[in-house]
Amino acid sequence: VQLQASGGGLVQAGASLKLSCSTSRRAAISRMAVGWFRQAPGKEREFVSVVSRGGSSQVYADSVKGRFTISRDNAKNMVYLQMDNLKPEDTAVYYCASRDTILTWDITRMTKESDYQSWGQGTLVTVSS
Repeated sequence: VQLQASGGGLVQAGASLKLSCSTSRRAAISRMAVGWFRQAPGKEREFVSVVSRGGSSQVYADSVKGRFTISRDNAKNMVYLQMDNLKPEDTAVYYCASRDTILTWDITRMTKESDYQSWGQGTLVTVSS
């Protein structure tokens, strides 16, 4: 499955950005749990958020809880990450990743890179102070 993340950019602290993750035309994103990770300069890639294939369950890293919202539109084959009240420490390359799951799959443990099967290229988010 090919994934593509987009929507990054340069913003000031306190601003908002909305990232999008799309799949190749033949891939049904509705079968997949989709997560977002990020990698800041000089740091390891870290988990940000994941949404279940139906959209009813979401998990967030503590560092973004209350500021970021993950959502999906399966009819459009899209997953989104709404990022509000951005901080300079949110500066990173953001990646979306997916895993085929069953409807009842427990996504609460999907916080490691190894939990995902497919990755997209990243999109850079830069937050200035």
